[in-house]
Amino acid sequence: MRSPRLAALELRRFGRGKLPRAALVALLVLPLLYGALYLWSFWDPYGRLDRIPVALVNDDKGATAGGRKITAGDDIVDGLRDSRTFEWHEVDADEARKGVEDGTYYLSLTMPADFSGRIASSSGDSPETGALQVRTNDANNYIVGQISRTVFSEVRRAASTKASRGFLDKIFVSFSDIHDKTVTAAHGADKLNSGIGKAEKGSKDLADGLKDAKGGSGKLATGLTKLDKGSGDLQTGARQVADGTQRLADKVNPVYAEAGPFLKTNEKTIGDTARLVADSAGTVKDNLDVLVKHAPGAAKAAHASAAVLDKIYAARCETAALPDPACPELKRAKTAADDVADVADDLNTLIADQDGDLKTMRDNLGTLQKQARALEARAPHLYEDVDDAVKKINKLNTGAHQVATGAEKLHTGLGTAHTGAVALDKGIGTAASGAQTLNGGLFKLSDGSGKLAGGLHDGAKKIPDYGKQDRDRRTDVMADPVQLASRDLHKAPNYGTGFAPYFIPLSLWVGAMVAYMLIPPLNRRALAAGSSSWRIALAGWLPVAAVGVLQVGALMAVLHWAIGLQMLRAAGTVGFLFLVTASFAAIVQWLNARFGAAGRILVLALLMLQLTSAGGTYPVQTSPGFFNAIHPYLPMSYIVEALRRMITGGGLGPVWQACGVLVVFTAGALALTALAARRRQVWTLDRLHPELSL
Repeated sequence: MRSPRLAALELRRFGRGKLPRAALVALLVLPLLYGALYLWSFWDPYGRLDRIPVALVNDDKGATAGGRKITAGDDIVDGLRDSRTFEWHEVDADEARKGVEDGTYYLSLTMPADFSGRIASSSGDSPETGALQVRTNDANNYIVGQISRTVFSEVRRAASTKASRGFLDKIFVSFSDIHDKTVTAAHGADKLNSGIGKAEKGSKDLADGLKDAKGGSGKLATGLTKLDKGSGDLQTGARQVADGTQRLADKVNPVYAEAGPFLKTNEKTIGDTARLVADSAGTVKDNLDVLVKHAPGAAKAAHASAAVLDKIYAARCETAALPDPACPELKRAKTAADDVADVADDLNTLIADQDGDLKTMRDNLGTLQKQARALEARAPHLYEDVDDAVKKINKLNTGAHQVATGAEKLHTGLGTAHTGAVALDKGIGTAASGAQTLNGGLFKLSDGSGKLAGGLHDGAKKIPDYGKQDRDRRTDVMADPVQLASRDLHKAPNYGTGFAPYFIPLSLWVGAMVAYMLIPPLNRRALAAGSSSWRIALAGWLPVAAVGVLQVGALMAVLHWAIGLQMLRAAGTVGFLFLVTASFAAIVQWLNARFGAAGRILVLALLMLQLTSAGGTYPVQTSPGFFNAIHPYLPMSYIVEALRRMITGGGLGPVWQACGVLVVFTAGALALTALAARRRQVWTLDRLHPELSL
């Protein structure tokens, strides 16, 4: 009898009663209990996290930074309340602590009282980090604690990003403020440079005028020197006349002939010279007084005029509904008024700095003016006095003494005038030197203000000026500079899909293991008939392989249509599982055929070794060295890798490799089973009285 017929006869036994039929149904459904129920329970745990009760405590008191209220704790609570991460219960700290302890809540998240204050401190002198407090209890559930660490890390990162974004936004706003202030300072430096340039020109004109005045004062001093010498001679002569009146009485006419024409010819020159000196001294003195007196008022008036023009310009050209056609002229007038005010300030400062020299000059000019007026008044009477002296010879002695006295006074006055003229010359020289120094200083100041304006303009160009859109974009980048650009190739949509390659072969192995508890690994009829060992092996393998095919069909139908397992290569997955169940049936058959009752224990042990070394949950590299060592030699290692490619996608290299491995295991197991069948055809004492029977 051929092997397929023997296999059919073996399966036909299950139709001869209710209990065998129930056993066959249980055999078909058993993989569902392992595969479908396991996957159903693990299908999408993260999608149901909103059923896990978690305590949420918000003790944050808020804070104020930069005039703005910060409520970081409330913001986080609002975000968590809207999310479906956990089933949040807002409670106080005591209730949260008790709930985590007694298992009412799996864990708790607390925002401390100073949470916002610590976040706001990032813009102060003593920045501190804000801490979210998480309390877990592994006695409640260890996995929930692990999940919470991932979830709360995302909460912490989001809170940190929001806090740093507010801080960085202030920095960028400060950059814009600095830029605007620097631009304003640069414009002010431009105006300063323009005003100093005009002041420098004015100081140059002043220096040139003082230079000319220095020449005039020198000539005045020289003329007064001559007059002083002449008045000295006059004084000596008058004294001699007074002393030798009697002796010179007979010499009056020669003296008169000599002195009369001189006085008559030069009296106008003397008077004009004295008047010129008096007028010049008075003019200079009066102008100095006017300058000193009116300089502050002129500066104040200039500023007032500039302010009025500014208001007129603002009213008619900046805030008016319609621009005034005279705005260009008003703008030029406004600019000129500002320049005049600046020059008036500079002149007022100069007068204040030179106040000591101007006072001395003013006093000397007053003295000179007074004495020159006296000389002017006396000059026309010199000739008359001499004439009277000649005419009134009897009064010569008295007149001579009067002349001598007058000559002495004249000499003294001209000496004083000479001294004043020298002082005036010296003062004007000092003023000219000061004006030159002032001009040089203003030139350097003008050059420096130009460099200042240029530097401020260059600095303003280098200081960033961020608009709101640009500031928001830069703040977002700096607040969270590193993003995770995650690309998941062949992504499994949920836990169930990810674990399916692990639980499906487990259920098929259990199905084969239980099948050989109901179906003998070696067909008894074939053994009794003395069939060949290969026919005996195939006759015992084919029924379980056929049942395995039915198990695969039932299992995958439930997983796909009832639970929702989506397979990228559905037909290929089912076909590959046919090969898997055939290989598992061959391996389990051999262990039972070769080792008898002990083989069932070996089947269970081999299942445990495959489950722990297949890498179905964690990568096998994370397991101890023993499991890494046996990983390449067990079939489930290749089956798990191949099913991942068939269900979620990827290259088919591991699938073809797994097919080759399963074919080798199937053929090898059938060969070993045939060898065991040959041995079973010989009856021994051990077979008649086995040491262990299950």
